[in-house]
Amino acid sequence: MVMTSNYLTQQKSIIKELVDRLSIKYKFVSILGVDTTGKSFRVSRSGTSIEDSMWTERGFVVRVYQDNMYSEYAFNEITHENLDQIEQEIIIKTNISEKIKNNSFVRLTKYALLEEEEINGSFVKNKDINTDVLDLQLIVDKLNQIKDNALKKSELLVNIIVGFEQVNISKIYISNKKNLEQSYSWGTSTVVPVVRKGDNNKYFYEGFSSLNPMELLDQVELAYEDVIDKATALLDAKRVTPGVYDVICAPDITGLIAHEAFGHGVEMDMFVKNRAKAVEYLDKAVASTLVTMHDGAKSAEEVSSYFFDDEGTLAQDTIVIDKGILKTGISDVISALRLNTKPTGNGKRQSYDRKAYSRMTNTFFDGGKDKVSDMIKSIEFGYLLTGMMSGMEDPKNWGIQCVAMIGEEIKDGKLTGNIVTPVIMTGYVPDLLKSITMMSEKVELFGTGVCGKGHKELVKASDGGPYIKAKVRLG
Repeated sequence: MVMTSNYLTQQKSIIKELVDRLSIKYKFVSILGVDTTGKSFRVSRSGTSIEDSMWTERGFVVRVYQDNMYSEYAFNEITHENLDQIEQEIIIKTNISEKIKNNSFVRLTKYALLEEEEINGSFVKNKDINTDVLDLQLIVDKLNQIKDNALKKSELLVNIIVGFEQVNISKIYISNKKNLEQSYSWGTSTVVPVVRKGDNNKYFYEGFSSLNPMELLDQVELAYEDVIDKATALLDAKRVTPGVYDVICAPDITGLIAHEAFGHGVEMDMFVKNRAKAVEYLDKAVASTLVTMHDGAKSAEEVSSYFFDDEGTLAQDTIVIDKGILKTGISDVISALRLNTKPTGNGKRQSYDRKAYSRMTNTFFDGGKDKVSDMIKSIEFGYLLTGMMSGMEDPKNWGIQCVAMIGEEIKDGKLTGNIVTPVIMTGYVPDLLKSITMMSEKVELFGTGVCGKGHKELVKASDGGPYIKAKVRLG
């Protein structure tokens, strides 16, 4: 069963004492404690590997308020014996010296005191799922079985990589007014077949994610043959003729658009730095009236669904776009204080010893009323795009680039079987979103990847949506 870590439970009384001690000196004190464990598995033709998950960590970060500013100090060991030492280190390390204050080359921003509501809560997700003790051999055997069966399927298959990762997360947040703890788990699995015909090599990628990790291996077993077929189809694929086309984006590509277009673009620490064009369009039309977009740990059940963020803000379901109108961004606490808005529960850290930023959680478009078959019939010539590969965005100027691995040709309302790859979609965000004319009913989310803030600060996030019909430039 998913449970709060014994380590954090044992440390809680010491952390409370430290908060009480520091509260004598500081008007605001909070401490986040993290204990994350997990395993990452990978099998291929060349062998098997089992490693600790990259997300494994254990430690604490304290935030204090002094001189109209917030300071933080991270540490990973605390006992009754070294409590005095930790307290003194925090006081020394978070001190803003007079030399810095009086330095004409340093600009210090003043912030208001954070007024928290009194909240006590213990949250455990999926109590009936036993993820604390993994049967490593069972998982390895299952992954190897999938790999061996896949290699028998096609002579064109030269290798297949099957991955699985399971992570248990426990966190506590204790401040002057809050006493929170949470525990949950997530899992991801990936299938990457590599095929060859002559000198032509291709691969395809399919990912699976869930808050119930142990169900993923069954999903992979049901899907791997289809993933191999998609990789094989790429061997005969052509390049797309550059131009503007009517396209249908599968949910993984829709999610990529949501993530790149109005995910990073509405992270409100970018508003503070004047690096986001979105701030100029609040309460204005930025998309088709069919488009409603959510972000929030509470908005869906996926890998980024937590009960409180890394600053102790409870999870929310934020409506970023409402029927085409940009309503708000997503924020961490410090950005919200700077902008005089309420934090949305999007303060996330790569690890306890890294800064919290405004970050995406579950970012997706609502579904519509159209059937995929009718969407295909509506296109005279275009493509069905699937197989999310990569994406980039320019929040300052709203340029976007999304790369799909597969473009299935549509001609006279029918799929022809012809494939193009890779497919690079580029454009101006509002033009792309305003061109959406049809949306399917079913919404799917995907959480196998990681999201960076620029080139660093990796966190888990999910994105998705329905099938959408739009007009885009392909190259």
